[in-house]
Amino acid sequence: MTIINFSSAQADSVMKSLVLEDQISSDVKDTLRVFLQKLTENAKSTGKRSRERSLEEASQILQKIPKEALNSLQSASLCQLAQLLLALQLEAVTISSACRKLDQILQVLAEINYSIVFEVVTQYLLKRLHQKQVFTLKDLQIACMFLEDSTMGREVLKTECTTLLSKVAELIPVVMADEEARNGPLCYQTVKVCLQVFQLLPGQVALLVYSKDSVNMSVRKILEFLMNIILGEASSRDTRLLAGTAVAMLLTTPSDSQCAESAAWSLLQINNTEPWRLTVGELQVDCHPRCQDGVDRLAVCRGLLTCCRNDILVSHHGNQGTRLLLNGLFPFISALCEEKLDCHYYVFQVFTIWLKRLKECLSEVWEVTGAPLDSDLQQQLTQIIWNNAESPLDGVAEVARSAFCLFMEIYEKDCLHFGNAEKRLYLELLNRISELPWESKAKYLPLTAILPYTGTDKVLDLYPALPSHILKCLSTNHLSPCASEVYKFLLQEQKRELLKNASQEPPPTDQDLAIQWARRWQPVILEALTSELTLLQNNASCHLLPSTLRAFPGAFNSLLSALDPTAPGHLHAWACVMSAQRVTSGHSLWSADSPHALKTLRLALSSLDDSIRLAAVNLLCCSPKTKEAPSQVEYSTLREFIPLNLNSESSPFRQHLQAALRKFLVRIRDSCMASIKGQNSKKGLTEEEDAELKQGVEFVDWLSQLSLIYLTPDSNYQRKKTVLLLLSAVLETCTDTWSPDRKKGQPPANMSALIDWAKVRGKWDFFSKSKLLVLIGCLEDSTNEIRELSAELLLRFFPPSLPDDVTAVLFSRAERLLQSPRVQEAQMGALMIKLLLQKVDGAFEQGEKQSVKLITFLLTKLQNHYLTARNDMLLAARTTPIHGIVSALQKGLLEVPGVLVESITKSIAGDIVSLLEKLTLLLLGVLYGDQDTEEKDVPPSFCDMGNAISSLIGQGGVERGGLDEDGEENVLLSEEHSLVLTCCWVSLKEIGIFLGSLVERILSLHCKELTLTVEELRRASKVFKDIILKCRHWGAVEGCCIGFTKFCRALLCSSDPEIKQIPSIMLQQGLSVLQSPRSTSVTRRAAGLPMLILGVLAAEDASKSRPLLAHTINTLLKTSEAPLPQDWDQTLDLPQVCAVHTLQALVKGSSLGVAVLQYTPVVAILSLTLLSSPCWAMRNAALQLYSSLCTRMLGQQPAGQEGSAHSGMSSPSFFNLYPALQPFLLGALESAAKDLHDSTLLLHPSLYPVLTLLAKLQPGAEEQTRALSEFLPPLFLLAASPVYGVRVMSSRALVAMVPLSEYLATVLQLVEKLPESQDVVCCHNRLHGQLLQIEAILARALKTNISRSSLSEVMTRFESRLWLASLRQQCPLVRMAYVDIVRLMRGHCSGAFLTQLSSQLLQEVHRSPNILEVGSAAFHQSAVNFLCGDPEWSCQVWQSLANGNAIVRLSLVKSAIEGHGWRGTDLQEVIERALQANLKKALLDQNVEYRGAFLTTLVEVMTPEEESFALPPPCPPRFEETWLKECMEVLFTDLESDRGGPVLISTALCAVSLLLSQSVDLSLLQRWCKLLEKHRCPEAPEALRISCAQALCLCGVSVVTRSLTDRLLLAELSTSLINTGIYLLQDESPQVRAKAAIFASLLCCSRQPEAPQRCFYMQVNQALHSLLDLLLERFWDASGALEALMCHLPDCDLNVLLKESKETQCRSLYERDEANVFAEPSVISERLLQYLLHLVKHYPESSTLAKNLEHWARNSAAIVKENLTICMQLQLGNVLNPDWLSLLIDPRFHGALYGLFTRAIILLQLFKKCDSIRPLLDPLSLSTDLQDIQRRFVLNGVFLPQVFTDALAQTD
Repeated sequence: MTIINFSSAQADSVMKSLVLEDQISSDVKDTLRVFLQKLTENAKSTGKRSRERSLEEASQILQKIPKEALNSLQSASLCQLAQLLLALQLEAVTISSACRKLDQILQVLAEINYSIVFEVVTQYLLKRLHQKQVFTLKDLQIACMFLEDSTMGREVLKTECTTLLSKVAELIPVVMADEEARNGPLCYQTVKVCLQVFQLLPGQVALLVYSKDSVNMSVRKILEFLMNIILGEASSRDTRLLAGTAVAMLLTTPSDSQCAESAAWSLLQINNTEPWRLTVGELQVDCHPRCQDGVDRLAVCRGLLTCCRNDILVSHHGNQGTRLLLNGLFPFISALCEEKLDCHYYVFQVFTIWLKRLKECLSEVWEVTGAPLDSDLQQQLTQIIWNNAESPLDGVAEVARSAFCLFMEIYEKDCLHFGNAEKRLYLELLNRISELPWESKAKYLPLTAILPYTGTDKVLDLYPALPSHILKCLSTNHLSPCASEVYKFLLQEQKRELLKNASQEPPPTDQDLAIQWARRWQPVILEALTSELTLLQNNASCHLLPSTLRAFPGAFNSLLSALDPTAPGHLHAWACVMSAQRVTSGHSLWSADSPHALKTLRLALSSLDDSIRLAAVNLLCCSPKTKEAPSQVEYSTLREFIPLNLNSESSPFRQHLQAALRKFLVRIRDSCMASIKGQNSKKGLTEEEDAELKQGVEFVDWLSQLSLIYLTPDSNYQRKKTVLLLLSAVLETCTDTWSPDRKKGQPPANMSALIDWAKVRGKWDFFSKSKLLVLIGCLEDSTNEIRELSAELLLRFFPPSLPDDVTAVLFSRAERLLQSPRVQEAQMGALMIKLLLQKVDGAFEQGEKQSVKLITFLLTKLQNHYLTARNDMLLAARTTPIHGIVSALQKGLLEVPGVLVESITKSIAGDIVSLLEKLTLLLLGVLYGDQDTEEKDVPPSFCDMGNAISSLIGQGGVERGGLDEDGEENVLLSEEHSLVLTCCWVSLKEIGIFLGSLVERILSLHCKELTLTVEELRRASKVFKDIILKCRHWGAVEGCCIGFTKFCRALLCSSDPEIKQIPSIMLQQGLSVLQSPRSTSVTRRAAGLPMLILGVLAAEDASKSRPLLAHTINTLLKTSEAPLPQDWDQTLDLPQVCAVHTLQALVKGSSLGVAVLQYTPVVAILSLTLLSSPCWAMRNAALQLYSSLCTRMLGQQPAGQEGSAHSGMSSPSFFNLYPALQPFLLGALESAAKDLHDSTLLLHPSLYPVLTLLAKLQPGAEEQTRALSEFLPPLFLLAASPVYGVRVMSSRALVAMVPLSEYLATVLQLVEKLPESQDVVCCHNRLHGQLLQIEAILARALKTNISRSSLSEVMTRFESRLWLASLRQQCPLVRMAYVDIVRLMRGHCSGAFLTQLSSQLLQEVHRSPNILEVGSAAFHQSAVNFLCGDPEWSCQVWQSLANGNAIVRLSLVKSAIEGHGWRGTDLQEVIERALQANLKKALLDQNVEYRGAFLTTLVEVMTPEEESFALPPPCPPRFEETWLKECMEVLFTDLESDRGGPVLISTALCAVSLLLSQSVDLSLLQRWCKLLEKHRCPEAPEALRISCAQALCLCGVSVVTRSLTDRLLLAELSTSLINTGIYLLQDESPQVRAKAAIFASLLCCSRQPEAPQRCFYMQVNQALHSLLDLLLERFWDASGALEALMCHLPDCDLNVLLKESKETQCRSLYERDEANVFAEPSVISERLLQYLLHLVKHYPESSTLAKNLEHWARNSAAIVKENLTICMQLQLGNVLNPDWLSLLIDPRFHGALYGLFTRAIILLQLFKKCDSIRPLLDPLSLSTDLQDIQRRFVLNGVFLPQVFTDALAQTD
C-alpha cells in the first residue's frame, strides 16, 4: 500500500526490511541507515534551507552506494523506499527545490528498476485523479508538483491529461461560487494547474482544442473560467495576470501558427466594452466585460508576449498587413502606459517584454516590411521610456534603464541593417540628457545604454560636466548607484576604444592605458577620495576605485604617486587605493622591500579620523583569497589595533570593523583547515605550517577572550556593542553551528576537525559555564541592542539547554524583573523568559513540558496582576504592573517556534482574549476616572486624565499626592502619578502588540485545535478600537497599531466571510465616528482615528484592487469638501477637519507606499482649495496635508547643498506624472496674477504653497520645458506682489519653467525692465521681485556651461543701473537685491563698476541705519559681506571697525567666522590688529551677541589652521603688558563669576587661553588651571567641556612644552593640565574627546626633534596613552603626579554594593544615569596599572614621590584588606548563587573589583621597595589571596585582563 504520510516509524520499517536482506553488505546497510536518517531529518525540519541541506546530503550518501549493491535490493524493499520518497515529495509540495531533489533521488532508484518506481507513482496519481471528491487546494498543489518537478509524474499525466482537465473543470463551479475562493489561493492554484498543463503537455491539449474530432468540453469550461478571471471575476491581480498567461499558452499549443494567430487576434477584443465572443480553435466562449481597470488588457498583453512564438507575432493578419506585435499589441501597451494605473510597474514591465520580443523578431520584421522602423514609432518609444525614467514608483526607473538598453540595441541593429550612418537619435538623446539637472536620476540610467554606441569622447564632448555631476551624485545616497554605474561603463568603453584604436600596433601596456585614463579621470578620483564629505569619500572608495583598478590596473601606481599621506585627506585616500589594489590584484602589500607602506599603514591605524582607521584595517584584513594565511605583521598589528578601537562612537565603524575582522577570521579558518587537510593527506605538517596553524588558533582564542573581558556591565555601550559584534564574528566563523535561516556564511563541512585540533591544545573553549554567565549578565543591560544581541548569541551558538542551576536562578530573576514598574527592567524579564523557553531541556514531573508550565505560569500571573489592579491600581502599578507579563507572553508564545501550539488550546486562546479585554477596559477606566467607557468615543483630555489619577492616588491614602510643600498644585508629576500613568500607557501598547500578533499567528496555523471564534475576534477588534480611539498617548497608539495592522491583515486573509468582514466593519465604524459631529475637542490631528483607518487599509492585499482604500479616500474627500455648518464652533472638532487629518495620515504613512499616488492630484487640489476656509483648524490641517503630499509626490530628495530647497524631479516629469495638476496650478497663478494686475487686493491663500511646490522642481529638457511656457506670464506678474515671500518664491519657481537656452534672453528681458534712473516712476515691489528673478536665473545659469562672453551684454546693461544700489534708491530691500546680484556675478563685472559700487557701499556702512526702514539692517549686512569679498575693500572696512555702527560691527566679525578666505593673506594681519585694538571695548560692550561673536572671531583668526602645526603666535609687542592684563582680568572676572551662559563662558575661556599662551604670569596661569579643573567635570555643560579641550590646545601645549625646559616653575601646572586632558579623553562627548586628542597630538609633535609641517592627530585611546607616557616620563616626580593617576581609579568599597544588590524593590520609576555614561572604571583601571607600577619603580629616586606613595599606602592598606576579605567570603561554587548573579550584573561591582586589584597589586610592588609599610599587610598572604580570588572569579563569570595576571605573576 502506498505511503501517504511520512513518519519515522515507516522509515524504521523500511530499514528493518533492508537489514533482513542477506545479499546486502553491512557497509551498504550502514550507508542506507544514514540515508534514511537524513530523510527522517528532512521530514522533521521546518525550515526550507534545513530541508534542502538534509536532502542534498541524502543524495550524496545514496550516490556513494555502488550500483551493484542497489541492484541486489529486493523488489519489495525498493518499492517501500520509493513509497517513502514519494511521501516526502507530498509533504514538500510547496518547496519546489526539495521536490526536484527528491525526484533526482527517485531517478537513481528508477535506474535500478524503472517499472517498480513508475508503478508507485502511477498508482498514487490514478488514485488521486479518480477520487470522487472535488479537488482541494492540496490536490492542486500535488498536481503542480507532479507536472513541474516529477519526471515520472509528468509521464503519467500525459496519458491522464483529459482526466486531470476534467477534475479541474469539476472544481471551477466551486471556485466561482464563493467570493473567498475566487479571490484566494484556491483560484490562483487552479489557474496555475491550467497553465502548467498547457505549457508542459501541449500536444495533448492541442488535440482537445484544435481538432474537431477531439474537442473537449472541460477545456471549454476552463477557457471560460480563465476569461472570467481575466475580466474581473477575481480581484487578485496576480491571479488575473497568471490567467492571461494561461490563456495565451493555450492559444500557442498548436504547431500551426495561423490558428494561433487567429486566436490571438480574437483575444485582443478584450478592449471591447460590449460582450464579445472569443474563438480559440474549435472552442468559442462568450466574454462579458466587468471592470475596465486595465488589468484585463495587461494580463492579455503580458500573456501573448510571453507565450507567442516569433512567427505568430510577425505574421500578416487580414488584408491590411497588420502584425500582432506592432499593430496589435503595441497600441494596447502604449495606451496602458499613458493611463497611470495603480499597476503601472507591471505595465512598464510588459512594455520591456515587448521590446525584447521586438528585438528577437527584428529580422522577421525587416523581411515583412522591407523598411526601417517608423520614426513615429521611435518617438513613441523614446517618450514612453522618458516618461517613466523619473517615476517615483519603486523599480520603474530601473526597468526604464533596461528598456532603454533594449531600444538602443534595436535602433543600432536597424541602422546597421539599412545603412543609416547618421544615427541622429543618439545625438538627440545625448543633448536631452545633458540638459537635465544633475539631481535628475533620469540623466544617468539612459546614459549607460547610449555609451556603447556613441563612444566616450562624444559623450564627454557633448556633456563636459559629467565628471563633476558624477561626484555630486556620489554625495547623495539615492543617486550614487547610478553614477557609479555610469563611471564603470565609461571606463569599460574607454578601454575598449583604446584597445580597438591600437589594434594595428603592439597592444598598449597597462601603464600606457593608465596614462590615458589619468588625463581625464585621475583629478576626479583624487578629488572624491580626498573630499571632506564622508559620503563622497566612501562611495568613491567602494565604487569608483574598484572599477578603476579592474579596468586600468596601471592606475594604481599613478594614484599612489599623486598622494602625500601627510596632506589633508590623502591618508584616507592612500588606504582606500591600497585596499582596492589588494582586492583586485590579490598580491600582498607587506613585503620586506616596502617598509614605507607598513609605516604609512601604522600611521593610518592610529589616526583620529574613524574613516581612515577603518580603511586601514580593511586593507589589513582583506584578501581575494580566503585561504591566504595572515602574515605575522597582520597578526601583530591587529593585536595592537583592536583593543584601542573597541569604544568607537560611530555605529558604521563598529559594523565595518566586524565585517573586516570576519574576513580576517575566514582567512584564518580556511588557511588552518587547509593545513589540517594537508596534515591528514601527508605524514605531517612542516614547521612553518604548524606555526601558522598555532598562530591562527591562538589569535581566534585571544579575540574571543578579549570580547568576554570587556563585556563587563561597567563598560560603556560602545565597547559592549563592539565586542559582541566581534564575538558574533568569531562564533559564526570558528564554530560548526549551522544556521538554517542563513543563505551564506555556513561553516565548512569538515569544520569539526579544526575545532578538535584547537580543543586538544586547550583553545577555543567558547561555551563554558563561566562564559555563559558573562552573556547572561548582558541580558540586564540598560540598552535593548546589547540585550537582544547577547540573547541571539546564547540561542544560536550555545548548547541547546542551560545548566539546571543557571535555569533556576535565571527564572527567579526573570520573575522579579517582570514585576518591576520600570519598562526597561520588565523587558529584561520578558527576554529572559524567551531565552528559557528556547533552552528547553526535557520535561518536568508527570511529563509536563517546560514550555507549557512556563506559559501557564505567565497566564496565571497575568490573571493575578489583573485582580490586583482591579482592587488597588496604585499597588499594582508599583508591584505588579501588567506590561511585563504581557511582553513576556508575546515573546514566549510568538517568538519561540512551537510554543504556541504546545501550550495554548482553543479555550485558553479565548480566555486570553477575554482577559486582555478586561485589562483594556480597566486601564482605560483608570484614565477616564470611572469604569464606564463603553459609550465614550472621545478620549479624556490630559487634564482629565491627571485629575482621574490624582483622585485614584488620593483614594489610596497617599498624602499630598499632587501638592507641593506649600500646599499648592505641583506642576511636576508625583512618583505615584508617573507610576500609574506609565503602567496604563505601556500596558495598553503591549496589549495591542500582543493581541494582534497572537491573532495573526493563530489564524495562520489553520489548526483545528487552536482557533478563535468570530465572537472572540469581534471582541478583539473592540479592544483595538478602544485603545486607538480612547487613549491619547501617541506612543501607545502607534505601538498598538503595529498589532492592529497584523490583526486586520490576518482577518482579511481568512477564508471565513464573517471574519473577513470584521476589518471592513471597523473601517466603517471609524468613518462614521469621523463623520459625526463632536461635542468636545480631542487631541491634535484627530487623535487615534486616522491610525485606526490607516491600520485597516495597510492590511489590505496590495496585489488586489484595494477596494477599501478607494472607498475610504472617496468618503474622506466627500467629508472634507462638505460645507461648514453656519454655527460651527472653533473649540470643537469638525468632521471636515478630522477627514483632512486622516487623509494626511494615509498620504504620509509608509505602509500604504505608492498606493495613494493615484489619488494625489485630487487630494492636492482639495488641500489647496481648503486653504481658503474661514476655519483656522481646517487651514492648518490642509497645510499639513499639502506638505505631506508634496513629499510623497516629489520622491527622494537629494542630499547636499540644495537638498532642502529642490527636488530631483524636473518640471516636465512632474506634470507628466500628475497631468491633472497642471491646469489647476496654472489657474491658481493666473488668478492671483490677474488680481494683482487689476490692483485688486484679494488674499490667495493657496498661492504661496503652489509657488513652493513649483520652486522645488528642476528645469527639464529643452523641448519639454518650453511646453510649460504658459506658466511664465503669471510668474512674471507675481514679481510685483506686495507679499515678500511670494516675490521670493515666484523667482525660484520661474527657474524651473525657463528652458536652458532662454536663460540669458529672459535675464536680459528682465534687466531691460529695470529703470535706468530714479526719474522713472516704478513700483518698489515689482522692482524688488524682478531683481530676485534675475538673481535666481543667473544662479542657475552659472551652474551650466555659459561662456563669459555671452554674459557680457547682460552685465553691461545691469551695471548701467548702478543707481539702484545708491541712496537715490530709497528701498533698502531693492538695494540689497542689487548688491546680492553683483556679489553673485562679481567675476563677470568690470573693475570700474566694482570700484564705484564698493566706494558707495563703504560710505553707506559708516552711516547708521534707520531702524524704521524695512530691510535697512539686512542691507547693511549684505553690504559688509560684499565688501569683505574683496581683500582691498575688506581691509578698509576692518580698519574702521571701531567707528562702525552695531550692525556693521556684528556683521563684520560674523563674516570672518563664516569665511576663511583671509587666512594666510595680508588681510589676516589687518583683522588681527583690528581685533586686538578693539578687544577691551568689545569686552565691555553690553551686546552679548556681539561680545560672543567678537571673541569667537578673535580665537578663529589668532589660531593657526588645524592641519598645520604651529604654536599660537605671540601677541604683537606694541601692546603693553598692562593692557593685556586688563583684558585678561575682565575675562577672568567674567569666568570666575560664571557671568553669561555656557556658550559665552566657553568662548571667553578660549579667548583668555589664547591671550595666556605666551604669558609667564604664574598667578594667571594658576587661575586658568583652576577654571579648567572646574569645567572639565562631567556635570559641566558640554560647551564648557569642549572649551576646556580647546583651551588646552590654545595654551596648554605652550605651558607643557615650556615646562619641559623650565620644570621648577611650571611642572605642577603641567601635571594638572595633563590630568585635565586625561579627564577629557574619557568624556561623554565625542567632540570633547577629539579636541583633547588634538591636545595630546600637539604635545607629541612639539616634542619631536624636527617639527613636522602638519600635526598628525592621533586616535583618542592612543592620545590617552601618549599623555600617560608623558606624565610618567617627564613629570613622575611632580607632587601631583601620583594623585593625577589615582584620582581616576574607581572606589573599591564592596560593603555597600553587597547590601544594595540584595534589594529587590524599585525605589523610583526611572533610574538616574551617570553623569558620564562613556566612562569605564574597569578599563581605566587596567590602563593605569602599568603606569602606576612604573611610578612605584621610581620610589627610591624621589623623596616627594616616596612620601606620597607611603601616605597613599597607609590610607589604602586597610581598605584593600577589608575588601579582599569580602571577596574571599563570597559563596562561589559549582552551583550558581542568585546573590552572585546580582553582583555580576552590577556595574559598580566590576569597577570596584578592578580598583581593588589595581590597589592591591600596587601595594604588593610597593612592599618590595619600602620596608616601613610592610607591617600594614602580609605580602605573601596578599598575593595568595589575589591569585585565589582571580581563579575563583574566572570560573564564575569574571575575566580579568591579561595585564592583571601578568602583574600578579611578577609579584611572586
